[in-house]
Amino acid sequence: MIPYHGLPMTPLADMVQAMAARHAMVSFEHPGQAEVAAEICQSFVLDNGAFSAWKQGKAYDFNGYQEWAERWMRHPAMDWCVIPDRIDGSESDNRELATHWPLPPAVSVPVWHMHESLEYLEFLMRWPRIALGSSGQFATVGDDRWWGRIAEVMRVLCDEAGRPKVKLHGLRMLDPGVFSRLPLASADSCNVARNIGIDQKWRGPYTPRTQYGRALILMERIEHHASCAYWSADAMGAYTNLELFG
Repeated sequence: MIPYHGLPMTPLADMVQAMAARHAMVSFEHPGQAEVAAEICQSFVLDNGAFSAWKQGKAYDFNGYQEWAERWMRHPAMDWCVIPDRIDGSESDNRELATHWPLPPAVSVPVWHMHESLEYLEFLMRWPRIALGSSGQFATVGDDRWWGRIAEVMRVLCDEAGRPKVKLHGLRMLDPGVFSRLPLASADSCNVARNIGIDQKWRGPYTPRTQYGRALILMERIEHHASCAYWSADAMGAYTNLELFG
């Protein structure tokens, strides 16, 4: 599974050290570190930034995002971009946006929000990768209601052996307690960028002196785990990698 660490990360000098040879997600709402990420990261993806714009009450610049994504899609390290969606729109609104998105499906990923219908999820399976977004009554990643919905979702997305029929990306799912139980191809979060600057979380005699040091600790915790090979409804995916050990 590819872990995409959300940017921006400050200060820039620590970001350069921490993100070298890693994978990044750059948001259209915070694009300032895109050029640096393109130079130092193994790969990067583009987030449409629609949720951030919606939370701030800003009008979303669909044309600006499209131009930005079209420019970066020619960079060899760019893996894919998230197709823009209307946070407060209907399924038909988002279906229209996904259907008429001009970039090739190979580099375009639609978002399915967990409060939306399973019929719409089936429609999106014509794309090679789908991003799963926690929303509505399923907005809290990892709680009981969320896992109940995930079980319904996996019955649609996976075959009888629990293998996903398309590549799956988990939005805000870069918690090992979550992605290690799901057959994800990739996941993202801004956990590292957000927490390296919260001083009260880092106390004691072995506290790293720099934000770069903090970032390494958090990234190592994430990157020492893998997603599971297939979905198991009985175990909620928790033990499906144990066959690797005989």
